[in-house]
Amino acid sequence: MPLMPVKFTLQKRVKLAQGLWMLYWASVMLGILIFSLGIFFKVELRKRSEMMDNNESHLVPNLLILMGLLTCAINAFGGKVCHDSLDPMKFSKWKPVLKQFFVSCLLFNAALLLVALLCFLMQFSVYLTLAEGLKYSIRFYKDTDTPGRCFMKRTLDMTQIEFRCCGNNNFRDWFEVQWISNRYLDMSNEEVKDRVLSNVEGKFLMDSVPFSCCNPGSPRPCIQHHLTNSSAHYDYDLRSEELNIWTRGCREALFSYFSSMMSSMGALLIFTIILESADMAGLKYLTTSLESMSDPENPECESEGWLLEKSVKETVCETLAKLKAVVKPNQVQEGGDEPAT
Repeated sequence: MPLMPVKFTLQKRVKLAQGLWMLYWASVMLGILIFSLGIFFKVELRKRSEMMDNNESHLVPNLLILMGLLTCAINAFGGKVCHDSLDPMKFSKWKPVLKQFFVSCLLFNAALLLVALLCFLMQFSVYLTLAEGLKYSIRFYKDTDTPGRCFMKRTLDMTQIEFRCCGNNNFRDWFEVQWISNRYLDMSNEEVKDRVLSNVEGKFLMDSVPFSCCNPGSPRPCIQHHLTNSSAHYDYDLRSEELNIWTRGCREALFSYFSSMMSSMGALLIFTIILESADMAGLKYLTTSLESMSDPENPECESEGWLLEKSVKETVCETLAKLKAVVKPNQVQEGGDEPAT
């Protein structure tokens, strides 16, 4: 007995075909959106590549681009089938490939689900890559004359300004590295010399941050030097006064940006799966209602459409039996080849 049978008249078949055609082309627009988001995500990763020490993974954006193209192709084909379904001559040429089309749609939905899961699972990898990359970016901030790192300062400054963040975890990360190049240090100055000599590694460390950490919304002129010395500034207390620099770390800010983007893409892919499932169900009803017409030459006759020709249990058993029939001959052939070997 067919699963979920529905009676169809000519008017119902026409409405179903028209509705499905619109639904399929809406899915094509969704595919274009997925493709565009994949391109955008890839470009954003390229832009922040230095912040990730060039170790970022492009697996997710590449898969999104591929899924977007496949979504457009599959749904454009489905829309064409719906468009030709009410013309018996045109529909007859699609009948031989419909079974393969439904199988490809199932596999495509499984692939969409896998990519959606990757959008959520790969966020942890992005977090670790940002943590490691930002640590090196801060360390190489001063190397404006070193080939390959010439634009590190500009990139990090622009990142801190754009994302309103400072340092890796917080602004104190700048206290642990020498972020001013020796080229701009006056080694004849006693204070500079003492500070360098007092450090085990010979670094010029100070409780200061770059200008890009300053919060322009603060009413007070930016205090970026001697942050931990309350007596160095008038009416300033580090313990009680809110700093006029960004206190949020760039790792948290960038991860929030990328994770929200990836979560949105994952949700979009799940919505696409639901829409694809609705397209498949509608097309199955349409094709079975056309194939079950008692008089194909009379388009006004009633017909019956269904999701599955048999019950779910019978369909699963039949599919497993077919798979066993395909596997067993291969096993027998391999077994027959062993003695000869």
